[in-house]
Amino acid sequence: MTCAYGEYYLDDAMNNLGEAVDYAVNACHISADDFMNMFVTSGYAKQFSSGVAKVVSGLSGSELVLTVLEASGKKINFIPEARFEYDCSVEYWCGYILAYYQWHSAMSFKDILKFLPMSEIERMYSALHEASEEKAIEVFSSVIKRKATSTKLQTVRKTSGMSQRELSEKSGISLRSIQQYEQKAKDINKAAVDSILALANALGCKVEDLIENA
Repeated sequence: MTCAYGEYYLDDAMNNLGEAVDYAVNACHISADDFMNMFVTSGYAKQFSSGVAKVVSGLSGSELVLTVLEASGKKINFIPEARFEYDCSVEYWCGYILAYYQWHSAMSFKDILKFLPMSEIERMYSALHEASEEKAIEVFSSVIKRKATSTKLQTVRKTSGMSQRELSEKSGISLRSIQQYEQKAKDINKAAVDSILALANALGCKVEDLIENA
């Protein structure tokens, strides 16, 4: 197994990212998705995922948040005090398990969050927070693999050289619906017959070419 960095930093990484997400959400009133976006764009996620000791272990969770906010140009009116107990919150678990998955998979935070935003990880809390880290890895990997696989609609559309917007205009199906079908946020197999027929006609293919395998 190839991990992102040495295991000796793992406990600090998990605890500190857990504390960071909790502090960002509950003390600074920043959504977990917004904080992680700043974490990625600030460059600190890349350092964290590479095991840079100063970032992974040298900063507390609250210090990491304030460092990221400063690097992102985000101003807050006051600096909330850090709490001493974090590990019972949903937000703490989300950061904690995300750090573990990133270490185990060696994927970048950017790539993980593209398929598994923090809001989706939070929805997994009730089912996974008492399970083992290995179970969380299994579930996260399954979700990412499923989402990373191109849909038939996306494959046919790209082969035709048509953009999502062009397909929307030609088929009469909303751009948002096409995006959701391609991202698997909506099941194209459950689309109205008229809708999938319109897509097939616009792409010059058969309806069967767009239906996903069960």
